[in-house]
Formats: sequence, structure tokens, C-alpha cells
Amino acid sequence: MFNLPHFVARSITYLLLSLAAFVSIFPFFWMVVGATNRSVDIGIGKATFGDQLFVNAANFFATVDAPRIFWNSAFIALVGTVLTLAVSSLAGYGFEMFRSKFRERIFTLMLLLLSIPFAALMVPLFVMISSFKLVGTVAAVVLPGIASIFIIFYFRQATKAFPGELRDAARVDGLNEWQIFFYIYLPTMRSTYAAAIIIVFMANWNNYLWPLIVLNKPEQKTATLVISSLTSSYTPDFGMILFGTILATLPTLIIFFLLQRRFVEGMLGAVK
Repeated sequence: MFNLPHFVARSITYLLLSLAAFVSIFPFFWMVVGATNRSVDIGIGKATFGDQLFVNAANFFATVDAPRIFWNSAFIALVGTVLTLAVSSLAGYGFEMFRSKFRERIFTLMLLLLSIPFAALMVPLFVMISSFKLVGTVAAVVLPGIASIFIIFYFRQATKAFPGELRDAARVDGLNEWQIFFYIYLPTMRSTYAAAIIIVFMANWNNYLWPLIVLNKPEQKTATLVISSLTSSYTPDFGMILFGTILATLPTLIIFFLLQRRFVEGMLGAVK
């Protein structure tokens, strides 16, 4: 029997999902199409593929030292990801596994710090980095983010699903807390780590404002900084810029598709 209210509800749901999918995909489509067209075509809103891809690619590699800027981005992203996961996962594990009188109060205070905008922290953070004489180094970019409150919160929530019987059995077998963490917790929570790798790598790779402040040497600039600076010229070549944007997007896409299955499991809190 035809159910009109159910049909209308499903139609509205599919319509909203289709609209959301279009809004999400269109920027990528526009980026790819724009990389194959001239600036003047992009300016008039041409939404079909052109024949300028190789011209834009040649202009990009002639204008930008691509190997250097992508190496800078990759080095910062990889170092930042490794350190952030090491510090934040240990903190999340500790918050969940070890009980103390002030544990919840400290954790609540940390969560409150998430409400402070980064713009309010930039000046004191820059003064602190300057006092350590780290301005112009990779450490200046990476260190402020390795104790990410969001990632600590994420690991603590995921650790709630970690079976306590494994930890108790390991203790009976004589393992200390470090051995339990590295030999049992870390392999068991690999889906959680995979999801965190995607989140942290993307954040480090796409980071723009803080590297713009602390990286003051041209040879240290990342891909994000260099490509965005191309728009400041008097007559920006948008086709070339969009080609560079595609290249800058590829590493995060590769990381995502490599860890996609683990990412879904990790976000669902799966423990294996």
C-alpha cells in the first residue's frame, strides 16, 4: 500500500543528501576543471574541461620550486603527526586508565581550553617560541600542536572500549605499564590510530596561519604558503594556481584512501 507521508519523508531526505553531496563535491570539480582552463575562462565561469592542463603545469613548475615546498610540507606533516600521536595517545591512555582525585577536573579544564580561539593564543605563543629561539625552525611549527586537546579527548574516548581484562592479564604476566601500552594497547587500537593519523596529518599539511608567522625564510615555506602567495600577484594565473592546489591536495587524499577502512572503524570506536 502506497504510504504518502513515508514517500515524502524519504524524498526530502534524498533531496537534502543530494544537495549536501553537490555542495561537498563541487569545489573539487571546479578545482579540476579550472586547472585545465585559462585564467580568463575561469573568470567568466567556464565549467567545462579545457586544453590548458599541460600549459598550467609547465607554468607552475617554472614558477615554483615544487620539490622543495612539497618536501617542507611533507616533513612538517610527518613529524607533527608522529609527535602528536605519541604525546596525545599517551595522554588519552593515562587519563582513562589511571584514576586520581583531580583527574576529571583537569580534563574538564582542558576541554574548556578548546573554546579559546587560536587568534587569542598567537601572540603569547609567538613570544614563548621566540624566547626559546625557535622562530624559523620546524620545531616552532610542530611543537605547539603535539599536545592536541581534541586528539587527547579522542583517544580517551576510544580507550573506554579497550578491554580491561587484557590489561589485567598483562599485569599478571609481569608487564609494566609501558610494555602494556606498546605491546598490547597500541596494536589493539590500530583503527583509532589510523583515524587519528588522517585527522592530524591533514591538519598539519593544511596548516597555514601559524607557519606563516613562524617560518620567515623563503626556503622553509610550505606548499600551502607558497601556493596561496601566488594569488597576491597583480594578475594571478588561476589555472596555474588551481593546478598547484590539486598537487597539494593529493597527499591528503592518498593518506585518506589508504586508511579509509581503518578510519571508519576508528571513528566508530572499533577495537581489534
